[in-house]
Amino acid sequence: MKLLTTAIIALTVMTNPIKKEKKMIKVDESKVEWKGYKVAGSHEGTINLTSGVLEFNDETLVGGEFKVDMTTISATDLEGDYKDKLDGHLKSDDFFGVESYPEATITFTKVTPKGKTSYTVEGDLTIKGKTNTVTFDMSVYGSKATASLKVDRSKYDVRYGSTSFFDNLKDKAIYDEFDLNVDLQF
Repeated sequence: MKLLTTAIIALTVMTNPIKKEKKMIKVDESKVEWKGYKVAGSHEGTINLTSGVLEFNDETLVGGEFKVDMTTISATDLEGDYKDKLDGHLKSDDFFGVESYPEATITFTKVTPKGKTSYTVEGDLTIKGKTNTVTFDMSVYGSKATASLKVDRSKYDVRYGSTSFFDNLKDKAIYDEFDLNVDLQF
């Protein structure tokens, strides 16, 4: 009986092979938006993807990996000198230190289906050479995918204005968590 069961499973796998497929992200058509919060308001902007791939078994998402060009971090809610000042500050060692750490990455480590097109994703996010696990929801439909995640910058040694590192900041405090909203085309 055990031999017959093994033979049936082997025959099923051979006649119904899983189609593993890597789908490259169209970085010029995809978008990564960030939003950071402070006591006195918020700022938002964009960061460019360098590369990305989503991995599927048949139609089911099973993996992925992305690289982000941190040198492109830019505010979209300001103009002129204010924008230039914030962009420069975000790129400085006070924040993301893009001269030393020009790239951030995320590699999916576990993907759990929640429905036909939605998933819970765990991944290793690396910013400023520090890697931490993040968990977020991702939806895939057709040749598009979306994800939203909160990132705790203090885990990546992004200290400026953080109450996790400094006391008495009062209304100058910047909250540790920031949002990333990702729209992918593949």
